[in-house]
Amino acid sequence: MSAQTGIWNFEGELIDGRLLIELSKSISEYGPDGEKTYLNHNIGIVFRPLHTTSESYLEHQPYICSSGRIITWDGRLDNRKELIGRLCNDMGESVTDVAIVAATIRRWGTGAFARLTGDWALSVWDPSEKILILARDYIGCRRLFYYQNPRKVIWSSCLTALTQCGERLSLCNEYIAGDLSLHIAGHLTPFQEIYSVPAGGFVRIREGHVAVHRYWAFEPGRKTRYTSDAEYEEEFRFLFRQAVRRRLRSQSPVLADLSGGYDSSSIVCMADDILNKEGAKAPRLDTFSYSYVDEPEGDDVLYFTKVEERIGRTGHHAQISGSGDSFSTEFPKSAATPVFLGRREVDVARSEVIKRGEYRVTLSGIGGDEFLGQSLDPHVVMGDSLVQLRLGALVKQLASWSVLLRRSWVQLLEETLVRLAPTTVRALIEKEGRIEPWLNSKFARKYRISRLLLPAAQGPWFWRPSGKHFVQKHAMLVHILNNYPPRYAETRYPFLDQNLAEYLMSVPSDQLYRPGNRRSLMRRALAGILPAGILTRRTKQIESRCYCLTVRKHWRTLEAMFASPFSSSLGYINRSQFESTLVDVKAGKMPPNSNLFLTALFLELWLRDVVSRRLVLIPTSSQEVVASNPEFLASAHPRTLRLQ
Repeated sequence: MSAQTGIWNFEGELIDGRLLIELSKSISEYGPDGEKTYLNHNIGIVFRPLHTTSESYLEHQPYICSSGRIITWDGRLDNRKELIGRLCNDMGESVTDVAIVAATIRRWGTGAFARLTGDWALSVWDPSEKILILARDYIGCRRLFYYQNPRKVIWSSCLTALTQCGERLSLCNEYIAGDLSLHIAGHLTPFQEIYSVPAGGFVRIREGHVAVHRYWAFEPGRKTRYTSDAEYEEEFRFLFRQAVRRRLRSQSPVLADLSGGYDSSSIVCMADDILNKEGAKAPRLDTFSYSYVDEPEGDDVLYFTKVEERIGRTGHHAQISGSGDSFSTEFPKSAATPVFLGRREVDVARSEVIKRGEYRVTLSGIGGDEFLGQSLDPHVVMGDSLVQLRLGALVKQLASWSVLLRRSWVQLLEETLVRLAPTTVRALIEKEGRIEPWLNSKFARKYRISRLLLPAAQGPWFWRPSGKHFVQKHAMLVHILNNYPPRYAETRYPFLDQNLAEYLMSVPSDQLYRPGNRRSLMRRALAGILPAGILTRRTKQIESRCYCLTVRKHWRTLEAMFASPFSSSLGYINRSQFESTLVDVKAGKMPPNSNLFLTALFLELWLRDVVSRRLVLIPTSSQEVVASNPEFLASAHPRTLRLQ
């Protein structure tokens, strides 16, 4: 991604040049192709590009429109041809993405955002109206954050940059609650004073006042209905092929993740087919795969090699060993969020390949599980049939699922009816709503964590269950994208293509998930694209053992931390119960919901780091934890701790 940042002093005070320079430095590694600055009295805007397409080399940003507006655009515009056709009278000689976007805004104002298809984040400064607008694409593939106080607003592509502006920050408990339930509201950050521009929305700032608007939202009434499976499959193939082709628009070779699972294999095989038959703009497609040399259930190598055989090329391989480094107890650099998103060894290996190969574009399979039916469950599918009064389909589904799950159809029907109940009732009945014993019950009740844990629980009561499911998964993906650590290359996500995602959210849920056949539509549609061995794969590589080894390796450090944890003093967890779970993990026994445990563990590590860096204000009730830990104080950074 390219990177942007800026400052606007509301009361006319001159821009602090040193602060603008520091902001620019903080985003320089993500925009290595130079620096351009717009500076006019009380507003300063910086753009640092990462050129990935042929048109991006021709851009000059910040882009000054004929109307005087200043635009910075971090994005890839996928519907260029369509917009050029509609804007032919408004377009100048330049056909860069930012020029097309400027013409679109000139024609439709903020109504233009709903017409932009692709991965993007932008800022628009109108000097005549004294209005700043910040906007992002429908799911937030590109990041944009802002901090505002009564005197100024600062915005940036990088959250870490805003945490280092010298301002006093405090923890956002609502964000922490969302983190501990894996469902964070998309506009929040760990800091009360900093917000994310909402995905599918824009922020308008005028005279120091902030107004948040949405231009995209899930439409529960939008339905795609065909008369045969073949029609659904044909439409999926067309939209998926289009999604991959759009993301092959690159001047340099593209690196694709390849695990041997459905999502990564589908992307690689489709991209290879496009390059062979259509000659997409990317000069070459390479792959990155990793395998676990000491994991008993590490069988990915059996599958990603099948894909390599299909495309006729061997990609980059990394062998990951369970040496106890799946996470670190220290942060070499400041981490903006406490979100735990996977094994550290894999990120290190991937980053080395990206740097060594000088790749500027990578492809990721994120979104496949959420939109293609992997995360659906039978009760959602049967609930749709019940709500829509498709009683014949419901009877067939009950009969099939009863045999597969070895449970009576009466029990399945009762569980499906519970799914249609209000969340207050579901939280008391469904096992998914039970909070972990190590989670502070008072904190959990205050922020309704039980409700956040429930599947298919977002949206009005009258929505079909699959609609609630997709709203929840969309929110989860926004959360992942907001908190994913920035990479040196631009990451693109074919399964998050807006046209493809909207189609998948509108088809009948039994197209996506049929009894005994998850990802039914994908498997049927890609039967001629994917190797047979991938289509029939039923296993999933499990990584829990590596975290047990890491806890064991760093036990002394972790034991000392959880003797007096910040997350307990702040009221997030129960120390004794969490410590007991930690002892079990050390012994090799991961808890059933390992993701929540790892999230809480990472939260403690992160809290200690941000306190040591003097980034947050610590409530008075927690100061004793800091004061009673001389070793922690000795390792802290030299600035004075910001204690209330």
